[in-house]
Formats: sequence, structure tokens, C-alpha cells
Amino acid sequence: MLRKQKNPFDDWPRTPAAHFKLYFFAAASRLLYELGQTFGTSEEVFKQYPFLAGYARELAEHEPPDANLKQTSAWWQTTLLSWEATARDHLPLRALRDTCALDHDAMTLLLGIGLREEDARFGLLFESMQGGSGHQRPTMGFLNALWRGSDQSLEARAHLKRLDELGLITFTNTELPRAEWTVELPGVFWDVMRGDVSESIAPWAHYRAPESLCPFTELILPAELRIKLASFSTLFASAEPGALIVRGPEHNGRRTLLGSVARELGKGLLEISGLDQLDTRWRFVGPLATMLRALPAVMVNAQPGETQEVQPLNGYGGLVGFVLGKQGGLSGANVEGGMTVSLEMPDPNLRRAHWQQALSGNAPYDLGAICDRFRLTGGNIRRAARLATTTASLAGRDRITVADVREASRALNRQTLDTLATHIPTVGDWSCLSIRSQTLRELRNLELRCAHRERLQDSVGSALVEQMNSGVRALFSGPSGTGKTLAARVLSAVLQKDLYRLDLSTVVNKYIGETEKNLSRVFARAEELDVILLLDEGDALLTRRTDVHNANDRYANLETNYLLQRLESFEGILIVTTNAGDRIDRAFQRRMDVVISFPPPDANERWNIWQLHLPQAHTVQESLLAEVAQRCELTGGQIRNAMLHASLLAIDDGGIVTTAHLEAAVQREYFKFGAVCPLRGYNSSLAISRW
Repeated sequence: MLRKQKNPFDDWPRTPAAHFKLYFFAAASRLLYELGQTFGTSEEVFKQYPFLAGYARELAEHEPPDANLKQTSAWWQTTLLSWEATARDHLPLRALRDTCALDHDAMTLLLGIGLREEDARFGLLFESMQGGSGHQRPTMGFLNALWRGSDQSLEARAHLKRLDELGLITFTNTELPRAEWTVELPGVFWDVMRGDVSESIAPWAHYRAPESLCPFTELILPAELRIKLASFSTLFASAEPGALIVRGPEHNGRRTLLGSVARELGKGLLEISGLDQLDTRWRFVGPLATMLRALPAVMVNAQPGETQEVQPLNGYGGLVGFVLGKQGGLSGANVEGGMTVSLEMPDPNLRRAHWQQALSGNAPYDLGAICDRFRLTGGNIRRAARLATTTASLAGRDRITVADVREASRALNRQTLDTLATHIPTVGDWSCLSIRSQTLRELRNLELRCAHRERLQDSVGSALVEQMNSGVRALFSGPSGTGKTLAARVLSAVLQKDLYRLDLSTVVNKYIGETEKNLSRVFARAEELDVILLLDEGDALLTRRTDVHNANDRYANLETNYLLQRLESFEGILIVTTNAGDRIDRAFQRRMDVVISFPPPDANERWNIWQLHLPQAHTVQESLLAEVAQRCELTGGQIRNAMLHASLLAIDDGGIVTTAHLEAAVQREYFKFGAVCPLRGYNSSLAISRW
């Protein structure tokens, strides 16, 4: 009969590290006992493995003497529970044991499997005990033979099965007979068990402590969403597992919101990214969240039209957070009945609050203009604020300006969009265009629509509010060279926004569904960074749907249907140019807010275009310019090309553009597309020689 005695570890601090050490000693004690049974005496064990003598001496100072396995196991269990009773801090191993309903034998087996992680000499012991097989981790056969239950029954197999179901162990060498499978405790658990928690647990798992999370009161949210979340608070705190799905653009506070919910629950946040449901590491998420006392926040990269099935999180009970964009969906028992919250792009008032919070009250010179001009997500506002503050500091200023924010915004664009689209430099103002007055009037209307796209929603009737968003979709239609792309560049300059051209070669993919994924990424980034997206020669994507005769027709129509839906929900500024407006599906035209026609220039417009392109120092005869403008029906693009060639001839012939240079360039332009030049000829010999 064992006498009841004072807990020998009462003077140990109640910390995760001390708790881990107690379990480690319990596992080492169990191994020493089993080795003693195998070798006959402890002396023989120490002769084979001298390092174990140190463990035996330390254990002897605490364990009851002359106790059998059952008594020793019961003593360790009682001692651990007694020690834990006065521990107020979170203990990872206790949380794991209680959540997963693991008994003492299962816990010591788990620690026994990981002994090598703490002391490499145990690896040599395992290898030697397993016949020099080269395995420095225990096999199933070794554990089944050695790690018997405290009542001497063979329970290791059942415990191993349970630990495997929870994701706490993994098996390797599974191509061998089952007895030779190697049992491993994933390294991602070991430091967490010890209480050594860092922010970066693994490339796919990051932990944020409760005190580092944003308090709920400091979240910048619309009033109705704050009320909705407050009403959910009692459900979040319930013991029943549930799901909170947060949707919205990237860098818009989705993880911050989940972090605030976690803090309200007294938990940290475990961010999981880059794992799909088939990844074997998904099994580790539940135990990690339990041992960290953290709310799992799973980043889901669901593509358009895709529904991802969420597998249960074994080893964890409680709320699970999921972070999604606007596209895709979730299914599975974990998310059934889950609550969904959408974080939309912040309006000007919320953007002002983000700027004020990011700048710690140090307001820029013109905060109102910044909030109106830069429609950014909350996260991008904070990133832009840091960059703009650095720019202002380098310039010796203590307050940022609109120009600083513009440069910061462009830096964000380059980091995010340059791999998806091509940046197009903006240029000039409306005076750079020589177009019909009606076309110019429509372009100015488009400028107004873009400048007031958020306010417009507040100025329409209730019937229109539900049908509108902050997106502006414009179609520029006309022959090649009539100024469509130039007009897009001027519009960007007038609005002081960056212009990015979508390269169809990087978007269209022969594999099913890839085109939609690529388009989704580009549209999402353009919305978040508030740039103008140019879809040049968009008839390649916006063509009419066809009757389905084969699989290719079916999937082409699916791409068109997706693009129709995405255009309707797009909240940025999109310009589509086309040389063949008659080929564009009428459904796309209906979704365009503005349709602007760019007809070929007439004689007066051609005269203005020539004047815009001629250098200040030239000797071209007015009579030739008049005849070229009147008789040569060239587009703006063709005039540009002719002027470039005339300038090139001038560089090689004195540096001044002359009548002969211009005539030669015009004739060359007609020669390029196989037509007869209508000029009567001012210096034909030079023109012909200069082709």
C-alpha cells in the first residue's frame, strides 16, 4: 500500500514548460520500467545505455520506491492532477488531454514517441532495441511489444489508432509490414507542447497571441455589421463547435475581425494558409489550435464556381473561422449553419477612420481629398500610410500629402499587380485628344461618373440602389488607331489613377477553369488597389455565345457566363476597347455603364492630330499639311506612325522635319497597307528614295 504523500513537485512553477517536463519524466519512467523488465535488472539497462542512469537517479528522488508499473502509473497520474489543480495558466498538454479525452497511458505513450525530439540519445536506444534497423524512432511493433498498458494488457495498438485519428502522430515506411511502420510525433507539435510558442510555427501556420489582437471596440466596421457581430457574441462563446465565415477583398480586415472575436473568447489566433483539404498537414490544425488555445482562421482560396468541402478538425472543439474572397463556397459538417459576415470595401467615412488610426492622429494636409481619391481596402490604407509617412520623412516633412499617398499607392500596385497586368503610363489631359465633340463630351461624362461613383449611389432612388455598386464599366468602340487607348491613358491622368492593361495571353488558358481563375485574380487586385483596368481588344473575351456543338463550345460559353457575372459585380473602373463592336455579345453591352464610339477622324480632326504630333521646329509647308489632312484619311495611330518615321528621316538629314520628310513618311504609311497615296507629290524623288 502506497502512503499518501505531499506532491514532490509543489515548488515547481505552474508553467507549460514545467508541465511538459513532468509528462516527459512520466514517459521516461515508463520506458525505464519496461526496459528493466526486458533486461532483467536496472544495472543491465544502464550498462547498455549509460545515459539512462541520470534519468533514473532524478526519478528516484521523487517516485515511490519498490512500486510496480500499475502503482507508479497511478502515482504519476495523481501527482500530475494535483499539480495542475493550482495552475491558472493555460497548459497545452492538459488542454489536449481533456479536449481529446486521452487517458494517462495514451499521454505517456505520446510523449514516449517523442522522447528523441528532446534527447537524441533516445533515438540511438530505439535503433538498438529494434535490431539496428536504422530507425531512430520507434516502430509499431516495438511500441506494441514494449509499451503495454499499466495493467500489463496490450493497449498500445488501440492508443496508437486513437492518436493517429487525432492527427497527433504520423506513420512512415507504410510500404513495409505494419509492425515495421515508423511512428513519429510531428515536429510542429513539440515546441507547442513545451510552451515555446513563436509567431511562425510553420510556413503554413502563424500564431498571434490574444494581447496582440485588435480589441473589438477598436475595429473599424459599419454600424450595422458591429450590431450583427455583437448579437453573435453569445453564440461564439458557446461550447458547441461552429463556423464564422468572413468574406471580402484581400487586405480588408478579414483576419483582423477573426482576431478580435478570438480575443473576446480569450484565445489567440492560429492563421492557416496554403493548405487544401487533401493536404496531410490539415490533420495537425485541430491539435495545434487546442494546445495553443487559439481560434483557427483558415484561409480558403476558393475559385469562381468552386465549392470546397471542409473536413472536420479532429482534436479541437469550438469556433472555427474561414476567410474567403467574394468567389467560391464551402461545404461540410463544419460549416453547416455557420454564420457569414461580408466585409465590403470601406466607404469614405470608414476610410477616414482607417487613415486616422493608421497615422495615430497625425492627420495629413488634406485628409478629405485622400479619402475621396483613393478607394483602398483597410489593410492597404495602413500599408500606404507607412510608405507615405516614410516618403514625407525623407523629404523633411512631418505630415503627408496627396502626392505622398499617390506614390505609396503606386508602390503597392507594383508589388501586387505587375505580375498580372502591364502598367501603362498616363499622359496629359483632354487637350491631347483631337476627336469629335460628341466623343469628347462622352469622355467627360465618363470622368464625372468615375469621380462620383460612390456618391452616385446615395443620389438615386431606392429602386436603383439595389442594382448599383461602385463599379464603372466603359466600352470604347472604333477602328484601330482612333485614340481609344490614348483616351484611356488621358482618363487615368485626369483621375490621377494608375492604368493597367490586361494581357490576354497571360489570362486565357487552355485548361478548364484556369481562365476564370486568372480573371478573378486580376479583377480582385484591381478592385482592392483602385486602379483602372484596361481590357484592350476585349472582343477576344466578350464574343457572342454560340450554340453548343461540342465540349469546346460548352466551356467557351462557361467562360463568357463567368465574365458576364464578374463584370456585373466588379467595383473598380474597367475600360474595354474593341475594333469590332458588332462581335461583342449584347449581354456585355447591356452591362456597360458607358459606351463611347471612336469614329475615324475627319479632315479637321486630322489637321489637329498632325499639329499635335509635329515638333515645334519644322519647315513643313502649310499647303502640304492641308492636303495631307484633307486627302489622306489616316487614323490617329497611322498619323503617329508617319510622324515617327518623318522624325527619323529628319535625324538623318539635318535634324529638322521638312516637307519632303513628311511626304515620304505619308507615302510609306500607305505603302504599308497596300494602298495608293492620294498626294499629288511635292518631292516625289525624295519620298520614293526615303521609303
